[in-house]
Amino acid sequence: MTNNTTTTVLSKFTERRNILRVGAGVAVALMASPALARSIAPVSVKGERSLSLYNIHTGESLNTVYWQDGLYIPDEMASINHILRDRRNGEMEQMDIRLIDMLSELHNKVDGKKAFQIISGYRSPASNSKLRKVSAKGGVAKKSLHMQGRAMDIRLPRVELKHLHKAAVQMKKGGIGYYPRDGFIHVDTGRVRYWGQHA
Repeated sequence: MTNNTTTTVLSKFTERRNILRVGAGVAVALMASPALARSIAPVSVKGERSLSLYNIHTGESLNTVYWQDGLYIPDEMASINHILRDRRNGEMEQMDIRLIDMLSELHNKVDGKKAFQIISGYRSPASNSKLRKVSAKGGVAKKSLHMQGRAMDIRLPRVELKHLHKAAVQMKKGGIGYYPRDGFIHVDTGRVRYWGQHA
């Protein structure tokens, strides 16, 4: 086995281990706090929640039903964490469940037919620091919620950016930034606030 082959095998093994670790983290978090699980997903509620994502940097796609009949599905949540990983170093984080629900609701609100295009999902502290050094006018926050798995930068094909932004603002569920020049909106689960050109 060549050195390159060995490196590839080890890399895939490490990536798979990280996926399992983060997926297990979701399950453990919900089991350890039944109150949290109930507040996020009442067990009496029936139905499904789904999400379609496309990572423009890696070319990966994901169509998933991540919640069913009051329960989040750990394997599907792990897949979401994987596609939203830091593309610069492969690091993953457990994405905020509220953010995932927020995107699912937003997709339904605008009657989206295509997958959300992901410009940025999880961002490791190292990546955030590097981006701050090269960003113009302090465009990257020092304590960015991307580093906590609580923020995403997105756009949605066949839905005008201004309409996507307006729908997100109307939800009143977190921070919404509007970046028409760059072609995306920012959504996060921080306090309700808005910046950029308001819809």
